[in-house]
Amino acid sequence: MSSSTDTYRAARDLLQDLSRDYGKAVAEFAWPDFGDRFNWAVDWFDEIARGVDRTALWIVEEDGSEARYSFDEMATRSDQVAAHLAANGVARGDRVLLMLDNQVELWDTMLAVMKLGAVILPTTTALGPAELTDRIGRGRARHVVVTAADAAKFDTVDGTYTRFVVGEAPAGTVSFRDAYAADVPPTPHPGTAPSDPLLLYFTSGTTNLPKLVEHTQVSYPVGHLATSFWVAAKPGDVHLNISSPGWAKHAWSCFFAPWIAEATIFAFNYSRFDPASLLGQIRRAGVNTFCAPPTVWRMLIKADLSGGRGELRELLSAGEPLNPEVMEQVRAAWDLTIRDGYGQTELTLAVGNVPGMPVKPGSMGLPLPGVPVVLVDPTTGQPAREGEICIDLSRRPTGLMTGYQGDDERNAEAMSGGYYHTGDVASRDEDGYIFYIGRTDDVFKASDYKISPFELESVLIEHPAVAEAAVVPAPDELRLAVPKAYVTLAAGYAPDRETALAVLRHAREKLAPYQRVRRLEFAALPKTISGKIRRVDLRRREEQAAAGEQAVTEFRYEEFPELKG
Repeated sequence: MSSSTDTYRAARDLLQDLSRDYGKAVAEFAWPDFGDRFNWAVDWFDEIARGVDRTALWIVEEDGSEARYSFDEMATRSDQVAAHLAANGVARGDRVLLMLDNQVELWDTMLAVMKLGAVILPTTTALGPAELTDRIGRGRARHVVVTAADAAKFDTVDGTYTRFVVGEAPAGTVSFRDAYAADVPPTPHPGTAPSDPLLLYFTSGTTNLPKLVEHTQVSYPVGHLATSFWVAAKPGDVHLNISSPGWAKHAWSCFFAPWIAEATIFAFNYSRFDPASLLGQIRRAGVNTFCAPPTVWRMLIKADLSGGRGELRELLSAGEPLNPEVMEQVRAAWDLTIRDGYGQTELTLAVGNVPGMPVKPGSMGLPLPGVPVVLVDPTTGQPAREGEICIDLSRRPTGLMTGYQGDDERNAEAMSGGYYHTGDVASRDEDGYIFYIGRTDDVFKASDYKISPFELESVLIEHPAVAEAAVVPAPDELRLAVPKAYVTLAAGYAPDRETALAVLRHAREKLAPYQRVRRLEFAALPKTISGKIRRVDLRRREEQAAAGEQAVTEFRYEEFPELKG
């Protein structure tokens, strides 16, 4: 066992041992130093995997078929893939665009590319040729690993790159399946330094062209020690995370965090989300730790939770802030509290409701061990009780990105004033708990009062008719702007005056007068391909519609005499 393995294990064990003692974990944890070489796949995964028959990966398909792979099998399979990739030109430092579904080859290739010291560009299968052209070009990809079903998307994508095809390989491509026919020795350490690049992530692009985020051999592999502390999985646990391949959260919780904990990664593939099927699989598989984005939790509480929680011990949510009403309904059904967490593609988990600490409704929780979170007043640039969520660069955490590749101007802005600026606004209470307010671009003023869209949205989804809601400013001659809610209805509700009245009345009863929702429109919410609501599109829509006619499905507060008084 290498000294790097010993160092990594000591940091992991400390956080596992102190998983329910937040104060001690914060006081005692320090980011490990690996000197001049580290490779997570060799120094950590292979060390915990070789000779171990316990299940590392468990994949279940919609038709009920399933496959399990032990830790030892995953170490061997990734050696085979690494040898095959190397034999076909993949070398240390090469960039490999990875475009696969939740299939064993995805995990094989992630490990294999790491073992070669190459760089992974995770990519969602939802992209078309135009987006792939951008990723191949800006990402400078020299190789692509793709399924047979998506291989043709690259036919019109220019560039000099090798195509490895999983499944039936077309002429002119390299068959991926040939990798598994070879008997190969363990892949040697590639000699990667901690500062060498490992991952290049394209953000989901809520406002403009996706940014290209660079992470090193340690920023995700080691930074996710904090994420694993939050997840609180133990060796032998079964962990399920609902996330699509190609996005950072998939690497967080479908790769690094569970295998840091030596837990089983459970994946359930489906063509269309069905809450009852998912709940059935959770109970059947004995899932212990479960993470899902707020959208999934909102759909689950509309389903029947009365079948019980099975073996679930830890419930988690990340991706967007979680509304308190969702937490309360799950707690009432299962006597478990969903623990919200906050991070970014640029940054591993930074704030979370951690095991052993009280959860305050509406709070993202507390800063994770080793993550120096500061709220900075944007007008003064000084720490404050309310302000932008920032990271103190004088105590730079391991989990922070290197920067945005090829964008010096954006890097200078993001790292200005001695802080990394997340672009999110929050407040902090007397106990140190952090409460999300909104993106710096999403918070707005109405009648000189600051409006947090998240607060209003949290109230709106308490109403049974509301499946999802997004609040944006609508131009108003008197108040400059008024809160307008775009609402996606739950099944069984009509987009009519009666429903609008019920929702507006509910909001009126729950919100302060200055927060009152003045306009409501029933509509599907625009989203990025990673599922985040594009409020920028809704704001733009309101600006363009300011002088136009009122939409047929829009209802305004003043139209309801019942709400006056």
